[in-house]
Amino acid sequence: QVQLVESGGGSVQAGGSLRLSCAASGYTYSTYCMAWFRQAPGKEREGVALINMRYGNTYYSDSVKGRFTISQDNAKPTVYLQMNSLKPEDTAMYYCAIGRPSKWDSIKGFDYWGQGTQVTVSS
Repeated sequence: QVQLVESGGGSVQAGGSLRLSCAASGYTYSTYCMAWFRQAPGKEREGVALINMRYGNTYYSDSVKGRFTISQDNAKPTVYLQMNSLKPEDTAMYYCAIGRPSKWDSIKGFDYWGQGTQVTVSS
């Protein structure tokens, strides 16, 4: 089975940066997409960014485009989310996921999920 382990969350002031990591094992990573989702208290889980591990195509939500960058290291394999210019509204639990979605941010299209890592951005 696939196992995902997220790390890199923490507390940061607005305007600061964090880099999240997601280490994957137990799957043929080149045939999957890996994505980051986030969920704030009282809100639904939303897609943040996705990378197609085979072709390298990336997708971002409008709210993070230009500030966040998703990247991959196929040797490990690991997916990163570099988050710059963080805003208080970025505060959420961030989850790594693996799947083959027909729509990039479709929760149903992801079969495996990590436990999440908390990101808190203060004013």
